Amino acid sequence: MTRISELLAVGPTYSFEFFPPKNDKELTTLARTIAELQPLEPSFVSVTYRGGAESRQRTFDLVSGMLHTTRLNPMAHLICVAHSRLELADILVSLRKAGIENLMALGGDPPEDPAAAAGELAFAVELVELARAIGGFSVGVAAHPAGHPRSADMRSDRDFLAAKLALADFGVTQFFFEAAEYEDLVRDLRQRGVDTPVLPGILPVTSLSTMGRLGAMGADAPPWMQERLRAAHERGGADAVRKEGVELATELCARLLDAGVPGLHFYTFNTSSATREIYAALGLGPAAG
Repeated sequence: MTRISELLAVGPTYSFEFFPPKNDKELTTLARTIAELQPLEPSFVSVTYRGGAESRQRTFDLVSGMLHTTRLNPMAHLICVAHSRLELADILVSLRKAGIENLMALGGDPPEDPAAAAGELAFAVELVELARAIGGFSVGVAAHPAGHPRSADMRSDRDFLAAKLALADFGVTQFFFEAAEYEDLVRDLRQRGVDTPVLPGILPVTSLSTMGRLGAMGADAPPWMQERLRAAHERGGADAVRKEGVELATELCARLLDAGVPGLHFYTFNTSSATREIYAALGLGPAAG
Protein backbone atom coordinates (compact mmCIF):
# COMPACT_ATOMS: atom_id res chain seq x y z
CA MET A 1 0.00 0.00 0.00
CA THR A 2 1.27 3.49 -0.87
CA ARG A 3 0.38 6.60 1.11
CA ILE A 4 -1.40 9.23 -0.94
CA SER A 5 0.92 11.93 0.39
CA GLU A 6 3.84 10.05 -1.17
CA LEU A 7 2.03 9.73 -4.51
CA LEU A 8 1.24 13.45 -4.60
CA ALA A 9 4.87 14.28 -3.94
CA VAL A 10 5.81 12.46 -7.16
CA GLY A 11 3.17 13.86 -9.52
CA PRO A 12 -0.55 14.07 -10.36
CA THR A 13 -2.86 11.39 -8.99
CA TYR A 14 -5.99 9.97 -10.61
CA SER A 15 -8.51 8.39 -8.28
CA PHE A 16 -12.02 6.97 -8.06
CA GLU A 17 -14.63 7.00 -5.30
CA PHE A 18 -17.01 4.14 -4.48
CA PHE A 19 -19.72 3.57 -1.88
CA PRO A 20 -20.15 0.28 0.00
CA PRO A 21 -22.90 -1.97 -1.42
CA LYS A 22 -26.02 -2.47 0.68
CA ASN A 23 -27.14 -5.75 -0.92
CA ASP A 24 -26.05 -8.54 -3.27
CA LYS A 25 -27.23 -6.69 -6.38
CA GLU A 26 -25.17 -3.62 -5.52
CA LEU A 27 -22.23 -5.87 -4.66
CA THR A 28 -22.38 -7.47 -8.11
CA THR A 29 -22.47 -4.05 -9.77
CA LEU A 30 -19.52 -2.80 -7.74
CA ALA A 31 -17.47 -5.94 -8.40
CA ARG A 32 -17.98 -5.44 -12.14
CA THR A 33 -17.08 -1.75 -11.87
CA ILE A 34 -13.88 -2.51 -9.96
CA ALA A 35 -12.89 -5.10 -12.56
CA GLU A 36 -13.47 -2.57 -15.34
CA LEU A 37 -11.61 0.31 -13.65
CA GLN A 38 -8.65 -1.60 -12.23
CA PRO A 39 -6.87 -1.76 -15.64
CA LEU A 40 -6.75 2.07 -15.61
CA GLU A 41 -4.32 1.75 -12.68
CA PRO A 42 -5.70 4.59 -10.52
CA SER A 43 -3.38 6.12 -7.95
CA PHE A 44 -5.92 5.28 -5.25
CA VAL A 45 -9.60 4.61 -4.68
CA SER A 46 -11.74 5.83 -1.80
CA VAL A 47 -14.69 4.20 -0.05
CA THR A 48 -17.38 6.31 1.59
CA TYR A 49 -18.93 5.83 5.01
CA ARG A 50 -22.16 7.24 6.40
CA GLY A 51 -21.77 6.28 10.03
CA GLY A 52 -23.24 3.58 12.23
CA ALA A 53 -21.92 0.10 12.93
CA GLU A 54 -23.33 -1.50 9.78
CA SER A 55 -21.97 1.12 7.39
CA ARG A 56 -18.67 1.17 9.24
CA GLN A 57 -18.26 -2.57 8.79
CA ARG A 58 -19.16 -2.41 5.08
CA THR A 59 -16.55 0.28 4.51
CA PHE A 60 -13.94 -1.64 6.49
CA ASP A 61 -14.68 -4.90 4.66
CA LEU A 62 -14.56 -3.27 1.23
CA VAL A 63 -11.34 -1.36 1.89
CA SER A 64 -9.67 -4.37 3.47
CA GLY A 65 -10.83 -6.59 0.62
CA MET A 66 -9.44 -4.22 -1.99
CA LEU A 67 -6.14 -4.05 -0.14
CA HIS A 68 -5.68 -7.82 0.00
CA THR A 69 -7.38 -9.09 -3.18
CA THR A 70 -6.82 -6.36 -5.81
CA ARG A 71 -4.03 -4.13 -7.09
CA LEU A 72 -5.96 -1.06 -5.93
CA ASN A 73 -4.67 1.37 -3.30
CA PRO A 74 -7.69 2.04 -1.02
CA MET A 75 -8.58 4.93 1.26
CA ALA A 76 -11.22 4.61 3.99
CA HIS A 77 -13.64 7.42 4.86
CA LEU A 78 -14.41 8.09 8.51
CA ILE A 79 -16.82 10.61 10.03
CA CYS A 80 -17.06 12.17 13.49
CA VAL A 81 -20.85 12.05 13.79
CA ALA A 82 -22.43 9.64 16.27
CA HIS A 83 -19.07 8.36 17.59
CA SER A 84 -17.32 8.92 20.87
CA ARG A 85 -13.64 9.78 20.84
CA LEU A 86 -12.85 6.27 22.11
CA GLU A 87 -14.91 4.64 19.34
CA LEU A 88 -13.11 6.69 16.71
CA ALA A 89 -9.75 5.77 18.20
CA ASP A 90 -10.72 2.09 18.14
CA ILE A 91 -11.76 2.37 14.47
CA LEU A 92 -8.49 4.06 13.57
CA VAL A 93 -6.46 1.39 15.35
CA SER A 94 -8.46 -1.33 13.56
CA LEU A 95 -7.75 0.29 10.19
CA ARG A 96 -4.03 0.44 10.91
CA LYS A 97 -3.96 -3.18 12.08
CA ALA A 98 -5.59 -4.15 8.77
CA GLY A 99 -2.80 -2.38 6.89
CA ILE A 100 -4.87 0.63 5.82
CA GLU A 101 -2.78 3.81 5.73
CA ASN A 102 -4.96 6.26 3.78
CA LEU A 103 -7.82 8.04 5.54
CA MET A 104 -10.43 10.65 4.56
CA ALA A 105 -11.39 12.48 7.76
CA LEU A 106 -14.87 14.03 7.63
CA GLY A 107 -17.21 15.78 10.00
CA GLY A 108 -20.35 14.12 8.63
CA ASP A 109 -23.96 15.25 8.49
CA PRO A 110 -25.93 15.63 11.74
CA PRO A 111 -27.80 12.40 12.60
CA GLU A 112 -31.36 12.27 11.28
CA ASP A 113 -32.55 10.52 14.43
CA PRO A 114 -32.90 13.21 17.13
CA ALA A 115 -32.29 10.54 19.76
CA ALA A 116 -28.93 9.61 18.25
CA ALA A 117 -25.80 10.90 19.92
CA ALA A 118 -24.09 13.67 17.99
CA GLY A 119 -20.63 12.44 18.93
CA GLU A 120 -17.81 13.96 20.93
CA LEU A 121 -15.91 15.48 18.00
CA ALA A 122 -17.73 18.30 16.25
CA PHE A 123 -15.37 19.04 13.35
CA ALA A 124 -13.21 17.10 10.91
CA VAL A 125 -10.09 18.94 12.10
CA GLU A 126 -10.49 17.18 15.46
CA LEU A 127 -10.57 13.82 13.69
CA VAL A 128 -7.41 14.77 11.79
CA GLU A 129 -5.74 15.52 15.12
CA LEU A 130 -6.87 12.15 16.51
CA ALA A 131 -5.58 10.31 13.44
CA ARG A 132 -2.24 12.09 13.84
CA ALA A 133 -2.13 11.01 17.48
CA ILE A 134 -2.76 7.37 16.49
CA GLY A 135 -0.13 7.72 13.76
CA GLY A 136 0.63 6.01 10.49
CA PHE A 137 -2.01 7.63 8.27
CA SER A 138 -1.91 9.81 5.20
CA VAL A 139 -4.93 12.02 5.95
CA GLY A 140 -7.22 13.80 3.52
CA VAL A 141 -10.06 16.23 4.20
CA ALA A 142 -13.00 17.60 2.24
CA ALA A 143 -13.10 21.03 0.60
CA HIS A 144 -16.15 22.84 -0.77
CA PRO A 145 -15.47 25.28 -3.63
CA ALA A 146 -18.84 26.96 -3.09
CA GLY A 147 -18.49 26.86 0.70
CA HIS A 148 -19.71 24.27 3.19
CA PRO A 149 -23.53 24.26 3.47
CA ARG A 150 -23.31 25.01 7.18
CA SER A 151 -20.75 27.82 6.90
CA ALA A 152 -21.86 31.28 7.97
CA ASP A 153 -20.02 33.00 5.10
CA MET A 154 -17.25 32.36 2.58
CA ARG A 155 -14.53 34.11 4.57
CA SER A 156 -15.05 31.97 7.66
CA ASP A 157 -15.45 28.87 5.48
CA ARG A 158 -12.05 29.46 3.88
CA ASP A 159 -10.49 30.20 7.29
CA PHE A 160 -11.73 26.88 8.71
CA LEU A 161 -10.68 25.01 5.57
CA ALA A 162 -7.20 26.52 5.68
CA ALA A 163 -6.79 25.47 9.31
CA LYS A 164 -7.95 21.94 8.47
CA LEU A 165 -5.69 21.60 5.43
CA ALA A 166 -2.71 22.89 7.39
CA LEU A 167 -2.94 19.69 9.48
CA ALA A 168 -3.86 17.31 6.65
CA ASP A 169 -1.82 15.84 3.78
CA PHE A 170 -4.30 16.68 1.02
CA GLY A 171 -7.86 17.73 0.29
CA VAL A 172 -10.55 16.50 -2.10
CA THR A 173 -13.27 18.87 -3.26
CA GLN A 174 -16.97 18.41 -3.51
CA PHE A 175 -17.93 18.18 -7.18
CA PHE A 176 -18.18 21.43 -9.13
CA PHE A 177 -18.71 22.34 -12.79
CA GLU A 178 -16.69 25.46 -13.49
CA ALA A 179 -12.89 25.53 -13.26
CA ALA A 180 -13.00 29.08 -11.86
CA GLU A 181 -14.60 27.74 -8.67
CA TYR A 182 -11.60 25.52 -8.04
CA GLU A 183 -9.15 28.25 -9.02
CA ASP A 184 -10.80 30.67 -6.58
CA LEU A 185 -10.59 28.07 -3.81
CA VAL A 186 -6.87 27.48 -4.33
CA ARG A 187 -6.17 31.21 -4.55
CA ASP A 188 -8.01 31.86 -1.27
CA LEU A 189 -6.02 29.11 0.44
CA ARG A 190 -2.68 30.42 -0.83
CA GLN A 191 -3.57 33.88 0.43
CA ARG A 192 -3.91 32.22 3.85
CA GLY A 193 -0.49 30.60 3.51
CA VAL A 194 -1.74 27.08 2.74
CA ASP A 195 -0.45 25.14 -0.26
CA THR A 196 -1.58 21.62 0.72
CA PRO A 197 -2.59 19.77 -2.49
CA VAL A 198 -6.34 19.87 -3.16
CA LEU A 199 -7.72 17.37 -5.67
CA PRO A 200 -10.70 18.54 -7.74
CA GLY A 201 -13.72 16.24 -7.48
CA ILE A 202 -15.30 15.38 -10.84
CA LEU A 203 -18.89 14.18 -11.29
CA PRO A 204 -20.01 13.37 -14.85
CA VAL A 205 -23.72 14.29 -15.08
CA THR A 206 -25.15 11.79 -17.53
CA SER A 207 -28.92 12.18 -17.09
CA LEU A 208 -31.48 14.90 -16.48
CA SER A 209 -32.64 13.10 -13.35
CA THR A 210 -29.14 13.31 -11.90
CA MET A 211 -28.97 16.98 -12.83
CA GLY A 212 -32.16 17.58 -10.85
CA ARG A 213 -30.64 16.02 -7.72
CA LEU A 214 -27.35 17.91 -7.76
CA GLY A 215 -28.43 20.68 -5.39
CA ALA A 216 -29.39 18.21 -2.68
CA MET A 217 -26.12 16.36 -3.27
CA GLY A 218 -23.98 19.45 -2.81
CA ALA A 219 -23.79 21.75 -5.84
CA ASP A 220 -26.32 22.80 -8.49
CA ALA A 221 -25.41 22.72 -12.16
CA PRO A 222 -24.90 26.27 -13.50
CA PRO A 223 -27.56 27.56 -15.92
CA TRP A 224 -25.33 27.21 -19.01
CA MET A 225 -24.72 23.55 -18.17
CA GLN A 226 -28.42 22.89 -17.64
CA GLU A 227 -29.12 24.46 -21.05
CA ARG A 228 -26.57 22.22 -22.77
CA LEU A 229 -27.97 19.07 -21.21
CA ARG A 230 -31.58 19.98 -21.96
CA ALA A 231 -30.68 20.91 -25.55
CA ALA A 232 -28.98 17.52 -25.89
CA HIS A 233 -32.15 15.82 -24.67
CA GLU A 234 -34.21 17.66 -27.26
CA ARG A 235 -31.78 16.55 -29.98
CA GLY A 236 -31.45 12.92 -29.08
CA GLY A 237 -33.01 11.92 -25.77
CA ALA A 238 -31.24 10.12 -22.94
CA ASP A 239 -28.32 8.88 -25.06
CA ALA A 240 -27.51 12.41 -26.22
CA VAL A 241 -27.68 13.70 -22.63
CA ARG A 242 -25.24 11.04 -21.52
CA LYS A 243 -22.82 11.88 -24.32
CA GLU A 244 -23.08 15.60 -23.57
CA GLY A 245 -22.48 15.00 -19.85
CA VAL A 246 -19.31 13.05 -20.56
CA GLU A 247 -18.11 15.79 -22.91
CA LEU A 248 -18.78 18.46 -20.28
CA ALA A 249 -16.81 16.55 -17.66
CA THR A 250 -13.98 15.96 -20.13
CA GLU A 251 -13.83 19.68 -20.97
CA LEU A 252 -13.64 20.54 -17.26
CA CYS A 253 -10.90 17.98 -16.64
CA ALA A 254 -8.86 19.22 -19.61
CA ARG A 255 -8.98 22.79 -18.35
CA LEU A 256 -8.02 21.73 -14.85
CA LEU A 257 -5.11 19.65 -16.11
CA ASP A 258 -3.91 22.57 -18.23
CA ALA A 259 -3.95 24.67 -15.06
CA GLY A 260 -1.64 22.19 -13.33
CA VAL A 261 -3.96 20.59 -10.77
CA PRO A 262 -2.40 17.92 -8.50
CA GLY A 263 -4.77 15.27 -9.86
CA LEU A 264 -8.38 14.36 -10.56
CA HIS A 265 -10.80 12.51 -8.28
CA PHE A 266 -13.83 10.92 -9.97
CA TYR A 267 -17.15 10.31 -8.21
CA THR A 268 -18.22 7.07 -9.93
CA PHE A 269 -21.53 6.17 -8.23
CA ASN A 270 -20.17 2.61 -8.55
CA THR A 271 -20.30 2.59 -12.35
CA SER A 272 -17.37 2.75 -14.73
CA SER A 273 -18.38 3.72 -18.27
CA ALA A 274 -18.32 7.54 -17.97
CA THR A 275 -14.99 7.53 -16.13
CA ARG A 276 -13.44 5.18 -18.69
CA GLU A 277 -14.63 7.39 -21.55
CA ILE A 278 -13.19 10.52 -19.92
CA TYR A 279 -9.90 8.73 -19.32
CA ALA A 280 -9.74 7.70 -22.99
CA ALA A 281 -10.60 11.21 -24.23
CA LEU A 282 -7.88 12.76 -22.05
CA GLY A 283 -5.27 10.13 -22.87
CA LEU A 284 -4.90 9.03 -19.27
CA GLY A 285 -4.18 5.56 -17.94
CA PRO A 286 -1.31 3.10 -18.49
CA ALA A 287 -1.94 2.72 -22.24
CA ALA A 288 -1.23 6.45 -22.67
CA GLY A 289 2.31 6.00 -21.40
